[in-house]
Amino acid sequence: MTTRITADGRDGFPVQPGRYRLVAARACPWANRSIIVRRLLGLEDAISLGLPGPTHDARSWTFDLDPGGRDPVLGIERLQEAYFKRDPEYPRGITVPAVVDTTTGAVVTNDFAQITLDLSTEWREFHREGAPDLLPEDRRDEIDEVNQRVFTEVNNGVYRCGFAGSQEAYDEAYDRLWTALDWLEERLAGQRYLVGDTITEADVRLFTTLVRFDPVYHGHFKCNRNKLAEMPNLWGYARDLFQTPGFGDTVDFEQIKQHYYVVHKDINPSGIVPKGPDLSGWTTPHGREALGGRPFGDGTPPGPVRDGERVPTGLTTATPS
Repeated sequence: MTTRITADGRDGFPVQPGRYRLVAARACPWANRSIIVRRLLGLEDAISLGLPGPTHDARSWTFDLDPGGRDPVLGIERLQEAYFKRDPEYPRGITVPAVVDTTTGAVVTNDFAQITLDLSTEWREFHREGAPDLLPEDRRDEIDEVNQRVFTEVNNGVYRCGFAGSQEAYDEAYDRLWTALDWLEERLAGQRYLVGDTITEADVRLFTTLVRFDPVYHGHFKCNRNKLAEMPNLWGYARDLFQTPGFGDTVDFEQIKQHYYVVHKDINPSGIVPKGPDLSGWTTPHGREALGGRPFGDGTPPGPVRDGERVPTGLTTATPS
């Protein structure tokens, strides 16, 4: 569903604080990026957040973490219900993130790439004071170019490895992924962030894959040439972002591992969730300040995580599982 929520309401869904609910599971990298952007921009009062649990069946993500197993705002047990409110014959997968119109209970959009772009642009009037510009106009072409390569080769690349149906397909996917990761390792040798000297949308999109790499993609998806922790620039870059307000405080490593290892029965039929790896390295000094850069540009870090949106104690600090 590619309907957009815009300032002018041209698709029938105008920007309106309090009207929409972002449903975004912490386990999912595509949803995690929308949680990060919402927090960086300070849109918590404008757009509420629904958090499905980390596992789901073939039908839908479920709100099993909420009291009574129902989303407290939408009153539904399964995200599927909001999709069917929009289209009773909806034929595709029930995905997160999804933005739901609370006045009707129907999904407006599940276009994960456009959602974060619109949070930065269409919702600008409701950004917090000091919100960073994640899409600086003078860097937009470069951001789009980097995003395209990261999306096809890294964000999707790990999935091509994990779900390859033949040795040949896997070998090709593996080579493509590591070509891109080597490119990023080189790119980040002399600059703190992917584009320019501030955090942009490009960093958000890469981070959600990197933070899942050693806990999931290295083993579960067989992306195992080496660990992220063995690539000095990417590892330092990922830790730098993790320790930046708005990034690591949205990450729940336990939910991430539960999702991939339990849901992907075709890859992991036993459903056993590994105890490792040791994640304590995420909070160690990264030294990336030496490259300069201004994380939030002319803006400021987001404030403390809101009540009800905090990752359970001990998980976001990356202690060993």
